[in-house]
Amino acid sequence: MNAEIPGIILMYGLAVLLAIPLGRYIGKVYSNDKTWSDRIFKPVDTIFYRLGGIDPSKEMNWKQHLIALLTINLFWFLGCMFVLMNMSWLPLNPDKNPSMSADLAFNTAISFICNTNLQHYSGETGISYFGQLTLMLFQFVSAGCGMAIAATVFFALRERTSVKLGNFYFLFVRSCTRILFPIALIVALLLLFNGTPMTFAGKDTITTLQGDTVQVSRGPAAVFVAIKHLGTNGGGFFGPNSAHPFENPNYFTNIIEMVTQMLIPIAMIFALGYILRRRKLALVILGVMTIGFMLLLVPTVVGELKGNPALAKMGIGQAIGNMEGKEVRFGSAASAYWSIATTVISTGSVNAMHDSFLPLSGMNQMLGMMVNCFYGGVGVGFLNFFVFIILAVFISGLMVGRTPEFLGKKIEAREMKIAMIIALLHPLLILTGTAISSYLYAHHPGTYAGWLNNPGYHGFSEMLYEFTSSGANNGSGFEGLGDNTPFWNIACGTVMLLARYLPIIGPVAIAGSLAAKKYVPESAGTLKTDTATFGLMVFAVIAIVAALSFFPALTLGPIAEYFSLY
Repeated sequence: MNAEIPGIILMYGLAVLLAIPLGRYIGKVYSNDKTWSDRIFKPVDTIFYRLGGIDPSKEMNWKQHLIALLTINLFWFLGCMFVLMNMSWLPLNPDKNPSMSADLAFNTAISFICNTNLQHYSGETGISYFGQLTLMLFQFVSAGCGMAIAATVFFALRERTSVKLGNFYFLFVRSCTRILFPIALIVALLLLFNGTPMTFAGKDTITTLQGDTVQVSRGPAAVFVAIKHLGTNGGGFFGPNSAHPFENPNYFTNIIEMVTQMLIPIAMIFALGYILRRRKLALVILGVMTIGFMLLLVPTVVGELKGNPALAKMGIGQAIGNMEGKEVRFGSAASAYWSIATTVISTGSVNAMHDSFLPLSGMNQMLGMMVNCFYGGVGVGFLNFFVFIILAVFISGLMVGRTPEFLGKKIEAREMKIAMIIALLHPLLILTGTAISSYLYAHHPGTYAGWLNNPGYHGFSEMLYEFTSSGANNGSGFEGLGDNTPFWNIACGTVMLLARYLPIIGPVAIAGSLAAKKYVPESAGTLKTDTATFGLMVFAVIAIVAALSFFPALTLGPIAEYFSLY
């Protein structure tokens, strides 16, 4: 067995083992059960409620939850735009970084508010410390929003009939104070003690071993990197993201960051089991997600360890695999693992350049985002999976002649229509954007020829990846694409906006509709949804929808590029 494989097993195993007690804790926090954090954070929560004029005991229906979410996100967007477009004169700018243009600020503000963190700028040179701290705040609140909305859906699925689904602000504040903040603090301290900088001083002058003098950027990176991974945000404090030695100094920090970004997405499934008192259902959901994750992970790790066949033809040895664009301190296998995990769970951070992976590895990275429900981002990963559950319940019921019910609530035409619209929205946004950009590049070369450093199959993959990353609220990229232009800033910003909120509105509307229906106890005619058979059905629906929607586009990009190597 390759020496790097135990490291992958360790990282995944730690994430699952830690997610089990964390999921139970999250379930208790949302259910308002007694926890160790009450004594510490209850006074803090109370301050936030008083400042916001919020009554946390006042329950909301599903529409009120969405109105609260969209309203506060609008205010955050406007505040973020102001900061980004005025950084040059605002405080905490020791390196004198300029303000952003309107189109770049639009893209960046939407990106961080939507938990995408797509960056069309280079972190340390494109933004001030004040801007970094502003974006760090939104890495907390965007994750908190996703978790709060997922909790709303959990409550809607409980065995009762009700239009009241808790209080959004209560769930949101608790997500930030009792879950995200304490874990992020621990992770930030671990990173700090391992060399990640935490300072407000400007660039430092360093003399290299060769005698050259260079200016090295620093900043309050440790706290930024911690929430970047914990909240599945992914935006880098430095341009190279977690391939930068300050963001990810060694293999130990690589393990910390890898475990951290997978922790809450997996824990939310265990929280679902706790809140619904349906542990078996949670395990079925986790099993389906894990199978999908492994089907993308294993071929990617194996392929990167084997190396590039084009180099092998030339007689060039690749004893440690395909190392183009990768860090020696991590290796090809751990980098491959990171690349699949970060695209499957919507983090979007990188510890190697995805543009340099082999074609089929790049395809698997895109598939993780195209499916967008194998673990997924904090909270919203389950919402995407929930849509496929609704589709699978309805199809299964029709196939076997059973009543299409999920957790005692009938699935009817209204729920099916919403689920189908949301399922088709994802490929619509990605493929439409890719088609438009491909047309502009091909038919207006004088204006748009500078987009691609790699024309041909790989260039198409770069454009497809950018819109896939935007549509999945992921944020990673094939960086051979020149994306800091008005077209890419506005187009990706629009896709991120629609891809964030419509897939939240749809599942919440379905859950609200189901919650208001009469609860029907299970009978002999009820389709059981906590079995391995139903899990396979959900997986089949996911595979068919993804394959039918995206296979033609993948054929034009990474699959064609793969065959060109031979």
